[in-house]
Amino acid sequence: MSSDTPGGPGPRLDTAPLDEGAAQDLLRGICFKTGPPRIVGVELEWLIHDREHPAVPVDGDRLDSAVAALRELPLSAALTFEPGGQLELSSQPAGSLMECIETTAADLAAVRGSLGRAGLAPVGLGVDPWQTPHRRLREPRYDAMEAALDRAGPAGRAMMCTSASVQVCLDAGEEEPGPLGYGRRWQLTHLLGAVLVAAFANSPFRQGRRTGWKSTRQSLWADLDPVRTLAPGGGLPPREAWASHVLDTTVMCVRREDGPWDVPEGLTFREWIRTGAPRPPVQADLDYHITTLFPPVRPRGHLELRMIDAQSGADGWLVPLAVATALFDDPEAAETVYRTVKPLAESAGSAAAPRNPLWTTAAREGLADPELRAAAVVCFETALTALDRMGASEAVRNTVAAFNDRYVVRGRCPADDLLRPGALAGLSRLTGSPDGPPNGPAAPPHSGRVTSA
Repeated sequence: MSSDTPGGPGPRLDTAPLDEGAAQDLLRGICFKTGPPRIVGVELEWLIHDREHPAVPVDGDRLDSAVAALRELPLSAALTFEPGGQLELSSQPAGSLMECIETTAADLAAVRGSLGRAGLAPVGLGVDPWQTPHRRLREPRYDAMEAALDRAGPAGRAMMCTSASVQVCLDAGEEEPGPLGYGRRWQLTHLLGAVLVAAFANSPFRQGRRTGWKSTRQSLWADLDPVRTLAPGGGLPPREAWASHVLDTTVMCVRREDGPWDVPEGLTFREWIRTGAPRPPVQADLDYHITTLFPPVRPRGHLELRMIDAQSGADGWLVPLAVATALFDDPEAAETVYRTVKPLAESAGSAAAPRNPLWTTAAREGLADPELRAAAVVCFETALTALDRMGASEAVRNTVAAFNDRYVVRGRCPADDLLRPGALAGLSRLTGSPDGPPNGPAAPPHSGRVTSA
């Protein structure tokens, strides 16, 4: 890992210091790279469980052996691991939704096969329903992250070690106003984002107990840090709002060449530039600082939609990918969904996501909330029509339609299938079998569904 890599040991000592004006220019220039939306990507996080005994922690040596085998696979996606051992697949930027789905499905088939030979399975749940947080990766960056997040309470360790998500990555949008303009898309992400939280909530349990949230994962993010997890506020245009937010958020850590990284308390990046202590920051420090901010939508040239729980089943992951891409990138759908979710701003109020009433309701109640349910029904119907225009395969459209029929039109979300932690112990839940839960609604027939295993 090179010294200027965000997770690396730190920048070269002879690198030119960064001044405040240059930092603002960099942030405005790199956060929203505009143009017609063309590229899509997805980042999939998975918990790793024993196929037969999912409530029992996987032994470290066994997991290490499985990881070594995974690293030998010829994958298109980047393969990495989260601090608790969660597996992450980050797709390459794809030129179309179908290209993204097909390459990711092929990678997942290889990953599932390799893990299966070790008696393991990738499990799509927003939060591990059984395990207490246990950090497996011992690296300076995670030591520093844990120390910094511990100041706000236990949510940081739970997020690091027991959570998993589907992150959809889309182009920022066009420079000009309109349904595909970056300003409209930025606003849309923070209203539609609550609908996506509610529709795909899939984490009602933690450490063997029901938490009272449909998306416990989202509740953990909201508790993580007073500022680090918030969307930018202040009513400024997107570029200015994000630049100010980055500079005025506290520095999680200062990387060092040797020894533990410094974990300053209460030092914003702006103050770090002005004081130059404990050493003057450089551009690589700014790049790393951005990776330590966890808002529901993170602009990194493109837009990272970070609010969606990991999804169960062999092809559950593709539903949020397909729905989000259709609603943002099809102009007609983007206009319809904007009109649909704009009234949700009144419920959100003035507080920034995810700590406003709209996002809290979405995480706690899912689609049991009538306002969110009504918006989700329109959004999914709109997405299905747009997917047809976008050339999505019949299998993909059938998979989205099946999710819509099973959950959205009934005011339900995947968390409503999880009646108790023990219900997850069935092999069908871990391997993506379409069997429904006891006394729950039947899953749609398997024919026409896309599988990744």
